[in-house]
Amino acid sequence: MKGKGGHVGSRFPLSSWEVAAASSVLLGFVLGLLGVYLTMPESDYSFLKLPRTLEDLQILRDHLETYTSDYTAQVLVGYCVVYIFMQTFMIPGTVFMSLLAGALFGVFKGVALVVFTATAGASSCYFLSKLIGRPLVFSLWPDKLSFFQEQVNLNYCITCVYFCWKIIRKLFLSLSGG
Repeated sequence: MKGKGGHVGSRFPLSSWEVAAASSVLLGFVLGLLGVYLTMPESDYSFLKLPRTLEDLQILRDHLETYTSDYTAQVLVGYCVVYIFMQTFMIPGTVFMSLLAGALFGVFKGVALVVFTATAGASSCYFLSKLIGRPLVFSLWPDKLSFFQEQVNLNYCITCVYFCWKIIRKLFLSLSGG
């Protein structure tokens, strides 16, 4: 049953199209990961896990180096799918995945790969947030969001200067080693 605005039900804030689009994105990632898994040759994959420390990264790199030379396409597609999935759903660990790209594919190819996958993942995250995040948040906390939007609009100039200052300060602190 559709409520006002084409939404499914009267209390559910998403339309059928939004639910279908979000589900298709999730299904696409699941099928991509499943496809990579099914095309991998028989082996012991106990070493395969998302690296959380530099030691985990070194172990993963040591195991994947020989695999990468024999099955470059599977490793490349698998890397891209996993990185974009992690970036889309904001799963921590993409820093280690970026380091792994350089270790497996070399510096220049690794940088190009990271730029592509990070951009695709961030775009997917934005797409999903705009598609389903905004209606969900507006339905859950309409009063708080209205108040916050009013405050941002009233103090727009000050807010922009504040955030620019925070970015510049963080940049100088990171460059100075502080």
